[in-house]
Amino acid sequence: MSANVLAIDQGTTSSRAIVFDHELQPKALAQEEFAQHFPQSGWVEHDPEDIWQTTVRTCRWALEKAGLAASDLAAIGITNQRETTLVWEREGGRPIHRAIVWQDRRTAARCRELEAAGHEALVTSRTGLLLDPYFSATKIAWVLDHVDSAREAAEAGRLAFGTVDSYLLWRLTGGKVHATDATNAARTLLYDIHRGDWDDELLALFGVPRAMLPEVCDCAHDYGTTDPAILGAAVPIRGLAGDQQAATIGQACFRPGMMKATYGTGCFALLNTGEKPVPSRNRLLTTIAYQLDGKPTYALEGAIFVAGAAVQWLRDGLGLIRDAGETGALAAAADESQRVYLVPAFVGLGAPYWDAEARGALFGLTRNTGPAELARAVLESVCYQTRDLMAAMHDDWPEARGAETVLRVDGGMVASDWTMQFLADILAAPVDRPRVRETTALGAAYLAGLAAGVYPERRAFAERWACERRFLPAMSQEERARKCAGWRDAVARTLSRGTLVE
Repeated sequence: MSANVLAIDQGTTSSRAIVFDHELQPKALAQEEFAQHFPQSGWVEHDPEDIWQTTVRTCRWALEKAGLAASDLAAIGITNQRETTLVWEREGGRPIHRAIVWQDRRTAARCRELEAAGHEALVTSRTGLLLDPYFSATKIAWVLDHVDSAREAAEAGRLAFGTVDSYLLWRLTGGKVHATDATNAARTLLYDIHRGDWDDELLALFGVPRAMLPEVCDCAHDYGTTDPAILGAAVPIRGLAGDQQAATIGQACFRPGMMKATYGTGCFALLNTGEKPVPSRNRLLTTIAYQLDGKPTYALEGAIFVAGAAVQWLRDGLGLIRDAGETGALAAAADESQRVYLVPAFVGLGAPYWDAEARGALFGLTRNTGPAELARAVLESVCYQTRDLMAAMHDDWPEARGAETVLRVDGGMVASDWTMQFLADILAAPVDRPRVRETTALGAAYLAGLAAGVYPERRAFAERWACERRFLPAMSQEERARKCAGWRDAVARTLSRGTLVE
């Protein structure tokens, strides 16, 4: 049997396909961007056909670049932008509305109504999530309430709901399989992460008919085979996981206490908490890290709204750099005597502060402050926010404090040695940068290869995980304390309510 695996990585702005070989090394990559649609302020949509066509084209292109035919593949794994919502007709597969993207805020008022009515405690106790338009449930209800006859059709079983993984699975199998995995189901506000099933009380609360919902399966599972007409042969689909969970798997964070952070436009950090879900006192999310052999492994998740986006602001908003790669050298050249802090609350502050009304602010500016000091403040802000998340996670789950914390990192920003060293310094913990940085696609490929029997079990996979470089903390405790005190003071001055979360 061939040990080549194709990973589909369907993201918010592009679709990618990567072929991995028998050693779990990337062999060929293809990527294609697609259009973003903003019909009103705060609304974000994708054309489902764009998602589908770019996925198929990148799969074909990656196979061509690798010199392989579809028949040379052992399996396909899919990872996806989470929470994005699609509704389509079971007969024929026609979407009844554009995909409503995870960033979309059109249902914010509905979430506030439900919160005001006292429903958030129930939602959080069952799903581990907060009442927010970020998640899928209110998006589904919006589609049913705003497309003619949609609710009637849904209740009659004529419509299907899915996140992007489920939609792609449906299309790839020619409409034969309507399923999702536990990590994506756990992001809908409709799935009880304790019982491992859709929750009838939540379905009634949000007005979503059960008949629309996909079957929920393990991340590594037999999801059927592709229609031979799509890639040229019938290929088994054996893995599904949401993007942040796939990155957690790709980083081999299989032991409780292991933590990964992905630095893209924002930053998502997940801490493996093992077999039992840990409720958060700091408004972090309790979620499913992965589910294998019918057993969920749980995680605490925290989101930083602005990470790489702050570097983009330096480039596109201020015109201080031409390329993101310039920031590390600029930061290294900054005047260390200047204590400049950026609180990048451009769209509010995420965990653990959750202040939607806060706005970005710079502190400590002098006549000598220039591009180097601003670049340093931008990079440092990402590291301070990561420290805030780690502290909140350790407060929620004190067991994590007992062992040495090592943070595994991925995403575009981790290419900066300066940033990763400062991150290790401010965390007072090692930071590991992997040799294979395509960790999200690697996680999807591993799940598929595991189910197909061509990749090793978790322990052996974890032993194969290779660190390209470990960054060790070198900052003195006194210097770290001084810098963190300055950051906390800057955040306190930025919060709209004027109170710092302890």
